[in-house]
Amino acid sequence: MYSLEKIYCVAPSFRAEQSKTSRHLTEYWHTEMEMAWANLDEIMDHAEEMIKHVFKVVLEKHKKELEILERDYKKLEPALKKKFPRVTYDEVLKFLKEKKNMSVPWGKDLRTVEEEKYMEGHDTPVFVTHYPKEIMAFYKPKDPKNPKTALCFDMLGPEGMGELIGGSERDTNVEELKKSLKAKGEKLEDYKYYFDIHSYGAVPHGGFGLGTERLIRWICGLEGVKDAIGFPRTMTRMQP
Repeated sequence: MYSLEKIYCVAPSFRAEQSKTSRHLTEYWHTEMEMAWANLDEIMDHAEEMIKHVFKVVLEKHKKELEILERDYKKLEPALKKKFPRVTYDEVLKFLKEKKNMSVPWGKDLRTVEEEKYMEGHDTPVFVTHYPKEIMAFYKPKDPKNPKTALCFDMLGPEGMGELIGGSERDTNVEELKKSLKAKGEKLEDYKYYFDIHSYGAVPHGGFGLGTERLIRWICGLEGVKDAIGFPRTMTRMQP
């Protein structure tokens, strides 16, 4: 990735967790990208440009199909025309407490209900940044300005779509990576290959992952992600 600078991948991903919601699948299509020499703002820029490009093509070429699905395509136009807001996790908690009478303890991840309440009134995705470091994946680095938070983001979708994309800068400090893994109870020997990657010429980089079915669900105005894939895999369904 360091030499090629931008890597893209669309492949199946699997969830070893019991998530039974309108936006979770046990197997889903993961659209991922990693880019070298990128900071958090540049990674979010790229994610926003990707969504806008998809919407541009859909609205130019597939309005007929959206009409067949009885989807009001005009609800997609703001995401193409407007800049996506960027707010911090702290700002979201403050808004929920002051405007929605919802108290979320600092350090707790946002649940579906909290994401939906925050997104009420938004007609474009919103980037939520700087989640607490302790609840993030080990490879998301601390913010030097506030080490309690990570240089990361979630892109939340309007119309109750919830998280569409998750991304971050990637930590290249091997000692910090080991510290994070130890805190999560992981065996360091299982990550030797990962440490080696970052020990010989690592450069600043980052990336994101998009839940492909979640984006399709939003574009088509579907009730859940199970309608956005031909053969949905769930906790109880492996075939067909």
